[in-house]
Amino acid sequence: MQLGMVGLGRMGANMVRRLMRAGHQCVVFDLSADNVGQLASEGATGTTSLDEFVHTLTGPRAAWVMVPAGNPTEQTVMALAQRMEAGDIIIDGGNSYYKDDVRRAKTLKERSILYVDVGTSGGIWGVERGYCMMIGGEEQAVRHLTPIFKTLAPGHGEISRTPGRDKLGGTAEDGYLHCGGPGAGHFVKMVHNGIEYGLMQAYAEGFDILRNADSKELPEGHRYDFNVADIAEVWRRGSVVGSWLLDLTAMALAENPTLSDYTGFVQDSGEGRWTIMAAIEEAVPADALSASLYARFRSRQEHTFAERVLSAMRQKFGGHVERSSGG
Repeated sequence: MQLGMVGLGRMGANMVRRLMRAGHQCVVFDLSADNVGQLASEGATGTTSLDEFVHTLTGPRAAWVMVPAGNPTEQTVMALAQRMEAGDIIIDGGNSYYKDDVRRAKTLKERSILYVDVGTSGGIWGVERGYCMMIGGEEQAVRHLTPIFKTLAPGHGEISRTPGRDKLGGTAEDGYLHCGGPGAGHFVKMVHNGIEYGLMQAYAEGFDILRNADSKELPEGHRYDFNVADIAEVWRRGSVVGSWLLDLTAMALAENPTLSDYTGFVQDSGEGRWTIMAAIEEAVPADALSASLYARFRSRQEHTFAERVLSAMRQKFGGHVERSSGG
């Protein structure tokens, strides 16, 4: 199947690579000519403008937008819509706010252009591991894109089946799911990332407690000099707190047990805030998720080992580079 990809950053480029490995034809565009050239050298069809990009795609066109959320996504989607025709599909695979998806889908529907929002999780490792995808949009468009989703998704892999799952069917076991109408995919991804904040914060605080177990404030007989890298590793083996986030934490601690390369300055990408906003609108208590978001705000004023753990996890799973320890 043919797919166009606009945005060849950390995830967009690797998604193209995964698709091409499976035999899909990819047409690519990016503001960076070097990024386009690199993918073209690997087999993609490179283009130098959105006009050329849309012209190169065959109908019904499918264009996946993988650029930063906010104005870059808004401008790109609308620029594509001006160039595309009835029956074409625009996919937003970034981290957009779901209410923006609802608005865009309505605008594009007036032009008979289909809009699909895809919350995509997998970070810089997705090219090998696959991408978990939470999808919103009309059934017609999602069905047309099924070959793309199947290729990008992890598939069943080596994960054991959930008892009783064989009677339920569906695509969830393959790692992608049509969650509902416009905005539904990004709503689910928003909550996914809100939960991610809470999980990361719990790990970070736990490792901070372990690291400070030799505090001079404690009675001498109650002090412990723990090897946090080894503890992270042993927890990976059969512990109920095992997870991919723990795997990445163990990797970072094995490389540098003090995490001195990280300042502890931790950004938030938007979804955490939106999750709390949704909780407020729904009158749902979200104590842990709220606290984890506020901890990130605090990290920009003072820095603890917990915040260096958070920063390390973000760098490991998504390639996010925080402020360096040298400045």
